[in-house]
Amino acid sequence: MDRRWLPLNALRAFEAAGRALSFTAAARQLRVAQSAISRHVIGLEDLLGVALFERRPQSLVLTEAGRKLLASVTQSYDRLDRTIDEIMATRGDRVRTLVLRLPPTFAARLAVPALSAFRALRPDLTLEIDTRPIDQATDRAADVAIVYGEVDSQDGPVTPLWQVRLTLLCHPTLAPAPDVPLGQFLAIHDVLHVRHEGRPRTYLWEMFVRRLGLEGVGLDRGLVFDTAAMAVDYALAGSGLALADPRLFATEIETGRLVCPFDLSVDDGYQYSLKVHPDDRADPDIATLAAWLVERFGDPRAASPLADPLERALAIQRRSGT
Repeated sequence: MDRRWLPLNALRAFEAAGRALSFTAAARQLRVAQSAISRHVIGLEDLLGVALFERRPQSLVLTEAGRKLLASVTQSYDRLDRTIDEIMATRGDRVRTLVLRLPPTFAARLAVPALSAFRALRPDLTLEIDTRPIDQATDRAADVAIVYGEVDSQDGPVTPLWQVRLTLLCHPTLAPAPDVPLGQFLAIHDVLHVRHEGRPRTYLWEMFVRRLGLEGVGLDRGLVFDTAAMAVDYALAGSGLALADPRLFATEIETGRLVCPFDLSVDDGYQYSLKVHPDDRADPDIATLAAWLVERFGDPRAASPLADPLERALAIQRRSGT
């Protein structure tokens, strides 16, 4: 297509609608009428000869063509944003902003309390922290992402940080006597569930007891939470048994606010990894942030070799003692 005829306004309207999956929300974002968004998208669909959305009664759903186009348009806008930021930064008016996407519990328990150290290292960079769920069509909005997923099904190249080990955590007042078996302990307390990728609410607990060889433990009870952080916060109030990775709650364990009543843990097949788009790995600012995250949160036994730009940035940090 001749660039003179690129439908830029229609692409902008489509990108906003694709992100929000709503013409109404896109109209609010762009401060135009909803009919204008709809008209632009219909015109773009007519131009391409394919539907970009499935129109459902209460929602929009991207088609395969829509997902493909949204990823490309989002990436293009992101690059424009970064380039404009860099140009303006040379004027001294603005510093560069990097988007760091984090899982909510990782952000609250580990990353956010530590980010002041990175700010001291690179005060010229502004970080925008995003804990919203990753949409495969729009994850290019993040410059660096920490992702939680199954070890063997990570999307694209990643740098492992550590493999999750599920451990039973509770308030110290609930800790059992040394001779109380695990099955009996589970039977007399509420178990706290965390929603897990559309699986049954008992998924993690059932896997935990199965891996430990326990049978006949009733697990279909207790509260259900969206994140491990909320489940552990409930346990910190003195009620219920949480199942979580102790690395995320090291401070609470070290201060005695949480205890691991049984020296048992289970590998659930998931890990935390760092992800940087291949196109961005040579960017020195992104490489510095990524290397700092690996240095701060990575398990040396789990981390695989980094790509050259990240390894160089990490080596510079080590030499400088930061």
